[in-house]
Amino acid sequence: MSFKEIKSQFLSIFRQALVYHHRSLEFRCKLFAAMIVANPEAKQCEYDVLKEIAQEIYKDDEYRVEVMVRTTKEYVNKILYNNDLDIDELIIEINRELKNYKRFVEKINLEHLRRFICQENEEANLLQSRILEFLEAEIRDRNKAV
Repeated sequence: MSFKEIKSQFLSIFRQALVYHHRSLEFRCKLFAAMIVANPEAKQCEYDVLKEIAQEIYKDDEYRVEVMVRTTKEYVNKILYNNDLDIDELIIEINRELKNYKRFVEKINLEHLRRFICQENEEANLLQSRILEFLEAEIRDRNKAV
C-alpha cells in the first residue's frame, strides 16, 4: 500500500476530526450513495462517475477526492451489504440535514446526480428519477422560503 493510499484511508477514517467541512462532504456522499444504491445492479460505471464528479468538485485536492469516494462507498456498503441502513433511512437523513443545515441545498447539483443514471434498468432509473424529483422539490421549497 502506498503512502498516498494510507493517507487517504487515514483521512477517511478520521474525517470528522481532520477533514475541513466534513459535514458538507458527507452530505454530498449521501446524495451520491442514494443514486448509486437506487440501482441494485450498480457497476463500475457509477463509481467512475463518482470519481469524475469528486474531481470536478475538489479540483486541487486529491485527498478530499479520495475521502469523498471512500465515504460514498461506505454508505453504499452499509445499505447493500451490511444492512446498517436502507435507502429510505438515507433519504430521511438527507431531508433532516436539509432542514437543519439550510446551506446544504446549495450542495445539491442535479446535473451531477443525473450522471449516475447509466444503466438500462427501468426500475432503477425510475427510483433514481424519484430521488431527483424529491431533491428538485426540496430546492424549490428552500428557495421559496428565502
